[in-house]
Amino acid sequence: MPLNVVLFQPEIPPNTGNIIRLCANAGARLHLVRPLGFRLDAKAVRRAGLDYRELADVREHASLLDCLNSLRQPRWFAFTTRGHARHDEARFADGDALVFGPETRGLPDDVLQACPVERHVRIPMVAGARSLNLSNAVAVAVYEAWRQLGWKGTGDGLR
Repeated sequence: MPLNVVLFQPEIPPNTGNIIRLCANAGARLHLVRPLGFRLDAKAVRRAGLDYRELADVREHASLLDCLNSLRQPRWFAFTTRGHARHDEARFADGDALVFGPETRGLPDDVLQACPVERHVRIPMVAGARSLNLSNAVAVAVYEAWRQLGWKGTGDGLR
């Protein structure tokens, strides 16, 4: 069962395009929770990775609850600068959902409150830094989870 990347109300087309490309190359499913800050057929998304859409499993959802229900209530992790566990301390499993907030504001409090606090995950940064670019944060998280899962699906003998 693949990893699920969930973008909650993404705002910036090139970030989503880059994440589509990342998911295609890592074998992860991408879930976009509306409202989106752009149209999926927008030129900026296409330039950054929409041409990978045929290779990526991209789904849209009306709400985070709809998304999680469609996944049969998976274990999910909320990525936030206020997370308690580092991304390399979390223990990921097949089918987990990695949830990321919008670029300008992160995950809202009601979403964070719905996620068990032990699954609030942060990516380390130097003191005083605000946040990583969304597509970079998703890449860090997906590759750590994929590493933990033994690079499942690569077909090239990576262990």
